[in-house]
Amino acid sequence: MKAHEIRELKKEELIKRIAEEEKNIIDLRFAHELKQLTNTAKLKSAKTDIARMKTILKELEAKENKLAGTKEGVTV
Repeated sequence: MKAHEIRELKKEELIKRIAEEEKNIIDLRFAHELKQLTNTAKLKSAKTDIARMKTILKELEAKENKLAGTKEGVTV
């Protein structure tokens, strides 16, 4: 998943998507241990996607906190 696609998602959708990907990575690890996973690059790709989504989620939260701080009259 590309960064610009992730940025289009809402915060709730992003949290839900992260949870889905974490479940997916558990399934991939299990399949890999059972020698059923033919494309092991999917593991790295899933980890990268999760990291990318978590990074963008942190950016959104930081932006929200900054906006909340300026609305209260406190500059951050």
